[in-house]
Amino acid sequence: MNAPLPTDTVLSEHATDMPDVLVLGGGNAALCAALAAREAGARRLLVLEHAPRAERGGNSRHTRNLRCMHQQPADVLTGRYPESEYWDDLQRVTGGATDERLARMTIRASADVRDWMRKQGVRFQPSLSGTLSLGRTNAFFRGGGKALLNAYYLSAERLGVEISYDTEVLDLEIEDGRFHAARVRRRGFPERIEARTLIAAAGGFESNLEWLEEAWGPATRNFLIRGTTFNRGAVLRTLLARGARRVGEPDQCHAVAIDARAPRYDGGIVTRLDCVPFSIVVNREGRRFYDEGEDFWPKRYAIWGRLVARQPEQTAYALIDAKMTGDFMPSLFPPIRGDSLRELAGKLDLDAAVLERTVADYNAAVRPGRFDAGALDDCATEGLDPPKTHWARPLDTPPFHAYPLRPGITFTYLGVGVDERARLLMDDGRPSANIFAAGEIMAGNILGRGYLAGIGMTIGTVFGRIAGQEAARHAAS
Repeated sequence: MNAPLPTDTVLSEHATDMPDVLVLGGGNAALCAALAAREAGARRLLVLEHAPRAERGGNSRHTRNLRCMHQQPADVLTGRYPESEYWDDLQRVTGGATDERLARMTIRASADVRDWMRKQGVRFQPSLSGTLSLGRTNAFFRGGGKALLNAYYLSAERLGVEISYDTEVLDLEIEDGRFHAARVRRRGFPERIEARTLIAAAGGFESNLEWLEEAWGPATRNFLIRGTTFNRGAVLRTLLARGARRVGEPDQCHAVAIDARAPRYDGGIVTRLDCVPFSIVVNREGRRFYDEGEDFWPKRYAIWGRLVARQPEQTAYALIDAKMTGDFMPSLFPPIRGDSLRELAGKLDLDAAVLERTVADYNAAVRPGRFDAGALDDCATEGLDPPKTHWARPLDTPPFHAYPLRPGITFTYLGVGVDERARLLMDDGRPSANIFAAGEIMAGNILGRGYLAGIGMTIGTVFGRIAGQEAARHAAS
């Protein structure tokens, strides 16, 4: 027997009709899809959000910007960021593991998304100062991800889009690439929902620790999950089981080095540490293991989660001295402080002699240069392995500070294949007759590995709009 609709579901006058478009997910991509579908003429839309209303929005509520191509200064964006540079940046961080056709399409579409977002009530602000240095490339949301989502939900409700919270997708009825119905549990009661078209925008599987452990092994037990507890990959696993084309690898993900004192789930962006480029990072053995100054932080910060995950106990420490404390954005948790390296080593339970030798070797290798926190400066080491190629200054001014690091998983890259119309691709290469995908669940088409700050929201916004428009067009036909 079907359960009654929850009281916080927004009902349209066509509530007894089969939805034209059924959207799975409640984050940025899902809401962009729902809004675009309504604009394209879809009569009845139903959005299924696994989370309760208070926790709606998935990982999008922890975001704060998206990366935009532009040919000249525009509103909150400075300078210019042409397609060629955007593409070069993406190719560099992914190592070429990207679908160039879909990536370039996304880059070009990013130039126009801000005007559409403003129409939905989203507001922007100038970028924050600090090590991210994103004023030229990224547009920041005023009020962050929660404000963005609130604007989208308000716009959706005004347009008569139905939102069903506390609704978990259990299974999808798909036959020969065509969607027929979703089997769900709505507020604890089973229900079957038919629809003319389906948009899968339900995120990855990063909060499913058992699935992560299949890819990473026991190291997963020391991982922290930066985002929602609801992204367990049920929709992704079902689509793959029903014949969707698989893209990406299960061990590839957006993994950031975050403060080890963060909560296991849902710590969000505030748990990230931006001190790494100006620090030296040592593992539990007191030894450095990678070049901290390899490139600008927005292009390299997402590799550090994987680097730390490979270290003993999946733990590392970013060390700075007194002269470096003003070079990065303040952290949520205070640093661990020591008046000497030996005292600091004791507080971190590290071998003091090894740590002192690591710092001494580093200091001896630093060559004089002109320090510039906003540029790839000439402060580097010489004859040190691993080197520090930029922002290298001696660690010699007490008190010394340490930030403990653990891998923080944001979202996973294993997903489903799509074409330029956001149509789900089946194993044999055929597009599905009526299934579309957007957001994290298909981001692996563009992000085979690595990350570029803000591009996740760009992918979700661009493909959400495409999926909504295409689904509405298909439903009407």
